[in-house]
Amino acid sequence: MNNWNGIISLLIACIELVLIINIFIFAEKNRFNKITLAFLFILMIYQVLEFIMCQLAYSSSFLAYCAFIDISFLPALDLYFIYNFFIKKNEGLRYLFFLPVIFSVYYALVLNSFRVTTCTVFYAVYNYPLGTLYGVYYYLPVALSVFFLISYIKKGTNPKKILYAVVLLIGHIIMTIPVIFAFLLAVLKMPGLLNSVESVMCKFAFFYALCLTFFALNYKESINE
Repeated sequence: MNNWNGIISLLIACIELVLIINIFIFAEKNRFNKITLAFLFILMIYQVLEFIMCQLAYSSSFLAYCAFIDISFLPALDLYFIYNFFIKKNEGLRYLFFLPVIFSVYYALVLNSFRVTTCTVFYAVYNYPLGTLYGVYYYLPVALSVFFLISYIKKGTNPKKILYAVVLLIGHIIMTIPVIFAFLLAVLKMPGLLNSVESVMCKFAFFYALCLTFFALNYKESINE
């Protein structure tokens, strides 16, 4: 091994695999716990792809494209989960998943525009088109999820669900630290972190994965919540 690039991605992927196995074995099989499994699986796949690109040097445009399309489903999945669990059932939010599909199709047409420009031990930097539009799509659902969690914490009456909301809100706050920091630096004319914010955010999303695991292992739909 000539360097340690991508090794943190492998470590996180291994831990997320353990979390997935624990949820699969010990958590109740209900639709919300299945969503947590899907979320963790997507995060794990991204970390594996980043390890392959940065440590094994298979940094093709196709793998960079796969990594981006993989995590493109996270914002929609998160908002769908948070709104349906804490606010009210709204299956119409399934249409949110058309947005990552649209990105998938467009990005497939400009596949050669994708590349990994920098790899480090902790993160990777990508070059990809429509960065601003992709950022709006990616961060707006996360911001809405935070808003709905705070709203439920203030107005909710179910103590257990309030606890879940607090835990998941903490996970969201930790996960968005790199985004907030990157934009603050950009305002100060130091935009460097913006180029790697998706990769860094997925590392911080590990803490959200822990929060989701707590939720899944404790939430039982069969009990009147």
